[in-house]
Amino acid sequence: MAIFVVFFGPPGSGKGRSLAPRGRPLHSPNLHGRPAPLARGPGDGLGKTAKPIMESGALVARRPRDGDAEGALAEKDAAGGALFDGYPRTVPQAAALDGILAERRGKVGAVLFIDVPDAPIVERLVKRAALEGRADDTPETIRERLRVYREKTAPLADRYRKAGVLVTIDGHRDIETVFADVRTAVGSARKGAG
Repeated sequence: MAIFVVFFGPPGSGKGRSLAPRGRPLHSPNLHGRPAPLARGPGDGLGKTAKPIMESGALVARRPRDGDAEGALAEKDAAGGALFDGYPRTVPQAAALDGILAERRGKVGAVLFIDVPDAPIVERLVKRAALEGRADDTPETIRERLRVYREKTAPLADRYRKAGVLVTIDGHRDIETVFADVRTAVGSARKGAG
């Protein structure tokens, strides 16, 4: 049976860096990777649409959607399992993913939850805003994004905890330590598939 890993956490928790610190990615197909920085590009149609949403702190309806997940799972690289970064983002999407994986004789073997308190997240993102000149990372919009995250995405933790696959990783530590924990959890999920 193919084993899939779901990776999630609040905005600013360092999910992307936790998957590939200093350019050393996990050796696992990443079906969805980090979404493109929609509001920082040259202002294409999608960027223009997303920018006011991001600046308000709301959740941008970004890829992947359930149909995109089905397409990605059809790829040859995903046959033996893969890592989902940024999907599912809601409990209904998690239920849809379970159905999609069951049809392919796969299952979610581990859900890695990068847990960071709100205060360090706000501090991190405000610093990032200053370094990168991001208008969407004000303390007010960051707090709103965290509120939306708690409402829409955080319930995934309870769902996956009840399923016995949730692995909580303290993301308020140095990136190398977090990455080591991520790598160990992914390795354990793979062993459980054997």
